[in-house]
Amino acid sequence: MASTGMPRDAAVAMSLTLEGILYGFSILMFLGTICAMTYNRRIQDINRPSFLVAVLLLILSTAHIIVNIIRIEDGLVKYRDTFLGGPVAFFGDVSQITYLIKNALYVAQTLLADGVMIYRCYVVWQSTWVIILPCMLWCSVAATGVYAVYSCSQASSSIFAAKLAQWVEAFLISTIATNLLSSGLLAYRIWMIERSVSTMRATKSTLMPILRVLVDSAVLYSAVLFPALICFMYSNTGEVVVVDMAMPIMSIAFYMVLIRIAINRNHRFSTISRRTTSESEQGNSRQYPMNPLQFHVPQFTHSDGTSVSGTGAKDRPPIYIADSE
Repeated sequence: MASTGMPRDAAVAMSLTLEGILYGFSILMFLGTICAMTYNRRIQDINRPSFLVAVLLLILSTAHIIVNIIRIEDGLVKYRDTFLGGPVAFFGDVSQITYLIKNALYVAQTLLADGVMIYRCYVVWQSTWVIILPCMLWCSVAATGVYAVYSCSQASSSIFAAKLAQWVEAFLISTIATNLLSSGLLAYRIWMIERSVSTMRATKSTLMPILRVLVDSAVLYSAVLFPALICFMYSNTGEVVVVDMAMPIMSIAFYMVLIRIAINRNHRFSTISRRTTSESEQGNSRQYPMNPLQFHVPQFTHSDGTSVSGTGAKDRPPIYIADSE
């Protein structure tokens, strides 16, 4: 099927530009995530699985943009005059090794992000029955993604060829369903917990900010996947731009949630620490009550036998000074 939209070489150049901007922002978010996770923490107190996932997302998105740069250099510079059909034909060849690598990285990062979302559902619900359907969808994402990359390596036509496009569309539909279902289950559970404890708590809610960030990240991720699916359905070259933008956006969505959770945990720990310190000080005050300090002014006797301790010292009562410490 013939493609529509902008020329493929222009779409690839635009995709690299937008991906680079979003990648820079994801680097800042990664640094913020590391700071939030390690602030006032010992090494053994850091959530190592979350830290590892954050690093893996950074590695995958970095590798993707590097491969994209190499691909654009090959198409626009290295093989510009030697590849049959020029840059447009080069970027339309789905069997190119750089195209296969960058799409394999995209599938790997999608599986990682969706897997983390399903794991969060399990942690919140504490039930394997709840995550059965998300796990089935995740397996569908893996199967369709791997087969789509394999089909590209064997194809000699466009990405919009009927047999190839149906696997890509199935992959996108599966990951959209996985993301929305997992995010919905997670948000619903947090909302139920918050509603059940809101009547018994006088302080401000600590779960609602996490709930809002979860919803925002799900909407952000879905806002990229839906246009990619529509572009594939209508054979539009805009899919190149949208799919490449999805790599850093997946990282940003994950970092948003992780930063919010880390900030919430640090706030809770600091509140508990202040409360414990206050109770400890009150306990010490009750254990060691303040007693007044008593000083007696001595009397000095001169050789004439009269006692002198100052004017009126003979009849002066003891002096009491309250301990202020």
